[in-house]
Amino acid sequence: MSASFDSSQFRKVVSRFVTGITVVTTRMGDEIHGMTANAFCSVSLTPPSILVCLARNSRTAALVEQSRIFAVNILSDRQTLHSDRFAGRHKEKEANRFEEIEWTTAVTGAPILAGSLAFLDCKLTSVFDGHSHLLCLGEVVAADTDEALPPLIYHQSRYLTLEQTKTV
Repeated sequence: MSASFDSSQFRKVVSRFVTGITVVTTRMGDEIHGMTANAFCSVSLTPPSILVCLARNSRTAALVEQSRIFAVNILSDRQTLHSDRFAGRHKEKEANRFEEIEWTTAVTGAPILAGSLAFLDCKLTSVFDGHSHLLCLGEVVAADTDEALPPLIYHQSRYLTLEQTKTV
């Protein structure tokens, strides 16, 4: 095994880590935006806090820093379209990623995507430098889950469902 590596090798290695998929949403007045993110984790139970990593130069990161609010929508296995849309893979929807997508709000006003497995509505408490990304720490002010929905899973740069991970 080589001691040196490049970014493609790094990407290959971290793609082996199985993650869920989230869409981080935010709002500033009438402006809403969101982006797909899989770098997300819980941080503390008291107060309930989470960490999410947002691409530094994204509209979502800029709006989160301005509005000081965001929601993390944990996607269900029926929401691959949402993941792709908010990752910017539907260029024709780039002006309005929310077009034809149902959403509501909870406490902060950040969009909560209908049909998600769960959501965490947060107030931004701290932002840390993560090189190409901003590490956003948020205090959770509202949360809910749909116990009947299975998660959308991401592994080796492709979507999976729990059914696909079962071995006979």
